[in-house]
Amino acid sequence: MSNYREQFKKLLKQNGLKITAQRLEVPSVLASCPDKHLTAEEIYELVKVGCPDIGLATVYRTIQLLLELSVIDRINLDDGCVRYEIGNLGAGPEKHHHHHLICVECGKVTSFEDDLLEELEEKIERTTGFSIVNHEVKLYGICKECGGKLLEKK
Repeated sequence: MSNYREQFKKLLKQNGLKITAQRLEVPSVLASCPDKHLTAEEIYELVKVGCPDIGLATVYRTIQLLLELSVIDRINLDDGCVRYEIGNLGAGPEKHHHHHLICVECGKVTSFEDDLLEELEEKIERTTGFSIVNHEVKLYGICKECGGKLLEKK
């Protein structure tokens, strides 16, 4: 994670932005929870451990900055909350995100990396001239644990 922190410092410098403990702590918290999809309030609670004087407004401003720099991704998992996760540092908007499997029984969210849409995207571009720069996939179903519990009930 220290390499990530150094990359972020470099990105801040390149963009003429001040390097502060708070600005470093927010992406560090997200990087330390790569499989989590945290709300701003959850990020705030975790950041307060290392920066007890930080305010929620500062966390929100830092999240906005991180979004603008393509350091983090905003995701909607249809639970009424805006959530954030660490992205590919500075990769830009053209990168493809990982995708999410959402259990309709327990609400568990699992990430997966396979990008199975490349062929479809290429076909769309060939046939329509529409250039796809990104996509988001959310698949709803029943996770392995809930599936086992449902079988036990039968």
